[in-house]
Amino acid sequence: MMRTLGWTVATLLFLSGPLVIAGDFAKEDWPQWRGPNRDGKIAVFDAPETWPASLIKKWEVVVGAGDATPALVEGRLYLHTRQGDEEVILCLDAESGQQIWATKYPSPPVTGPASRHPGPRSSPAVADGKVVTLGVAGIVSCVDATSGKLLWQNKDFKGTPRFFTAMSPIVVDGHAILQLGGPDSGTIVAFALATGEIRWKWEGEAPSYASPVLLTIGDEKQIVTFTEQSLVGLSAREGKLFWRVPFPASGRNYNAATPIVDGQTIYFAGAGRGSRAIRVEKSGDEYVVRELWTNPDVAPQFNSPILKDGKLFGLSQRGNFYCLDAQTGKTLWLDDNPYTAFGALLDAGPVMLAMTERAGLIVFPPSGDGLHPVRKYEVSSAPVYATPVVAGKRFYIKDSESLSLWTLP
Repeated sequence: MMRTLGWTVATLLFLSGPLVIAGDFAKEDWPQWRGPNRDGKIAVFDAPETWPASLIKKWEVVVGAGDATPALVEGRLYLHTRQGDEEVILCLDAESGQQIWATKYPSPPVTGPASRHPGPRSSPAVADGKVVTLGVAGIVSCVDATSGKLLWQNKDFKGTPRFFTAMSPIVVDGHAILQLGGPDSGTIVAFALATGEIRWKWEGEAPSYASPVLLTIGDEKQIVTFTEQSLVGLSAREGKLFWRVPFPASGRNYNAATPIVDGQTIYFAGAGRGSRAIRVEKSGDEYVVRELWTNPDVAPQFNSPILKDGKLFGLSQRGNFYCLDAQTGKTLWLDDNPYTAFGALLDAGPVMLAMTERAGLIVFPPSGDGLHPVRKYEVSSAPVYATPVVAGKRFYIKDSESLSLWTLP
């Protein structure tokens, strides 16, 4: 089917059907990177007893270049893409794909080795009726989720990592927290969500390409995130450094996988350095880090693992799916069928979903004895670098230029 900048024939036909009101979507919200808890677990999914031979394509809309995963909130999809010389924050109706509003601003181009990925890679965060985005050149924007009106924007932090920005904002207690700047000017910044005022900054190290997660110990909320050289835990309230674990990258490797928080245990990994688990504990007024295990042999490069039933599932830097024992770090299996290192995994309850760059969507059980695909679905003719958004029976797939909706029968 031919794709155009706007509508396909399938889109127009689908618009003639009934629309679902926003309230029907509320429990299925995917408001930020990796979902409600930033862990890749799908809150509401209607898994079939028998997986069909194919999914049903409802519509496809060309939205612009970019690898950023959309957000889904109360029946609206929020995307961040590039169209020509501008970055665009888009709002679409999640049932029909129809555009509700678009907010655009000029953005410098992506240059050098990263230029074949010209659009945003950072996924929007939606909270308190606002949408926060991070552009490839470090432009932070906050718009009204209902109208798209620009509420505030910050362009003050200069420089980017070598391959431009790729971390996704997190919103905690009214603060939008992002990692900005370049190799010589890295800063983790908390903006007041309502006004854009800077509430705190931590300027310890250069930024990485990973996204922060939240750790809570007692009544203290911590931002856990990679820098170029370390994994750090900062006070979400004031930006104070609580603890730091050195994890420097070398050669062509870098920190890009989102850490996983499970209680006080943190799982993290990096290409060329393997996978690790630590436990963060409070001792008096200080926080101490206890090493649990290290697996030097298996780690991702361009994706983030999933913790499921005491196991860690991921896609290795060589493009092989793998499974580790989360208690010991032991490699349970490493599939010998290589894909590419680009991909995304999701916990869909009784099954795992794996979106590959070019080999489609793979459905497989969360087994500790090997990869046993149930089905493979072709859901895009173009490469896919974004994580699918899955809700109910819907699969929203953002490829290099377009967004499409696929459903189970």
